[in-house]
Amino acid sequence: MIEYVHNHITKELEQNTKTDIIFILTSIVLNLITLAINSGLVEKSRTESSTLAVMFVFVSLIVLVNIVVIIGLIKGRQTRTKLVDGLLRMYKDQDVAKYYDESLLGNYNVRYNLFILVVVCTGIIATIVPFILR
Repeated sequence: MIEYVHNHITKELEQNTKTDIIFILTSIVLNLITLAINSGLVEKSRTESSTLAVMFVFVSLIVLVNIVVIIGLIKGRQTRTKLVDGLLRMYKDQDVAKYYDESLLGNYNVRYNLFILVVVCTGIIATIVPFILR
């Protein structure tokens, strides 16, 4: 039964990682595409107010998607922490905990913070640059 639980937890960790990757890539790609679109609309927005409105719609999309991604990453971090804590308890019960360095939990948290920072920075750049060019 222990082996089954261990396999289940490790599969959950793998799924968590895949979900995080999808969140991060979606956000970055959307931010870069929106940056390109809004930058392309800059010239028209100087004379057409409807184009400026479109730019603001894209900015709203950036903000909304990035908020969802950040919440998803925070939940992913919490899930990973709980799963790894469960593994550590299992390892301690089975007297194999010495083979897992608990400092990895801190590394995971730093990594999540860096992912969130990348999402926020690309979102800010995608939002601000077109309006600076305007």
